[in-house]
Amino acid sequence: MSKIASSAVVEEGAILGENVEIGHFCFIGKDVKIGDNCKIHNNVTIVGNTTLGIGNEVFQNSVLGTKPQDLKYNDEPNELIFGNFNKIREFTMINPGTEGGGSITKIGDSNLLMAYVHVAHDCIIGNNCILANGVTLGGHVILGNHINIGGLTPVHQFVKIGDYAMVAGASALSQDIPPFCMAEGNRAVIRGLNLHRLRKNFEHHEVDKINSAYKRLFVANKPIKEIASDILAEDCDLNVSNLCNFIIQSTRGIPFVRKNNE
Repeated sequence: MSKIASSAVVEEGAILGENVEIGHFCFIGKDVKIGDNCKIHNNVTIVGNTTLGIGNEVFQNSVLGTKPQDLKYNDEPNELIFGNFNKIREFTMINPGTEGGGSITKIGDSNLLMAYVHVAHDCIIGNNCILANGVTLGGHVILGNHINIGGLTPVHQFVKIGDYAMVAGASALSQDIPPFCMAEGNRAVIRGLNLHRLRKNFEHHEVDKINSAYKRLFVANKPIKEIASDILAEDCDLNVSNLCNFIIQSTRGIPFVRKNNE
């Protein structure tokens, strides 16, 4: 049975699952769907065609589902969809999609969005990502899985970040970061591999193959997409293939400084 505070407003038409908790002074709009075992803390606003899966926790003063901050948006139908077991910390704002981006903003499973995070329209976030305090995602940003973004980092519209990548705090990212890489700076450039994450999630021989491919990609004196194609033509494993395909498919470019091959 759900537990709804006396001062909360849940509009007729909203759908609540089992064991949902809604704190004081919340507003839940008529088109909202909240799954089982979700906890909505005090002073939260959830509106629009917003769906939360099971076990999500939304902290005080967060705002989910309000209209996109996109001047092209013209009240067309859109959605904001959450998976399961996400933690949305205080003062976070997440907007639904627009027609130009498929009309959906989607958050996967088991993500932590810390205080004051903003996720703009048409963003896609995978699973097990951590966005630290004050991270800002522009529209149409795509994040893979197991990504860390440090605090106070803005990410430009249409940027993609691959699985197991990390962007350091107080960076400013305007280009794509391939899987397994670590970026830092304003503007952010690739500094190396995210070895801490790799060693926690992959076997030694897998890390060695990724490291070998990384050295070829970012040291050899030829275009990076050409090197990626050369590696794909060889007998490479799935992780290396994902790294190379990401680079080849990048539209915003990969930010790095070519190292001397000494």
